[in-house]
Amino acid sequence: MASQAKGLLSEECRDAINRIASYELHVSDAYLSMRPDLDNWGTGKQALLSAVQLENELNELLQDLKASASRNRETNLLRFMKKFLDEQTRNLSYLEYQLNYQMDLEKSTQSEGQPENVAGPSGTAGQETESAGNSPSPPAQKVPKSAP
Repeated sequence: MASQAKGLLSEECRDAINRIASYELHVSDAYLSMRPDLDNWGTGKQALLSAVQLENELNELLQDLKASASRNRETNLLRFMKKFLDEQTRNLSYLEYQLNYQMDLEKSTQSEGQPENVAGPSGTAGQETESAGNSPSPPAQKVPKSAP
């Protein structure tokens, strides 16, 4: 099987695919360590920042593979990769949305801790607008299938 695969892709593309597979395993292990029963990830914001960083690194590896496939005119690989690149873009958008939402929640929590204004002539003391309630809905997200 290895001898058959050797002639299908360039050495550069095979190396890039191996780097991505290795990094996918690393990301999977990192996500498993973020499960709720472990508290060494700190706040939800810190966990989301770590997840965004991991996904950005994976995106860079996928872009490197795409560039290698383009240089080596690997049209089948380019077509195959489109699905993964699209999924990666959706995942990053969703994580960034979640991170922004978490930061908005932290800001609103901090502002709630401040003393309320004394009622003025208009009688509007204590009436605040909730930015978290008016936030846009998250980008469409497909739930990734779990690895076997």
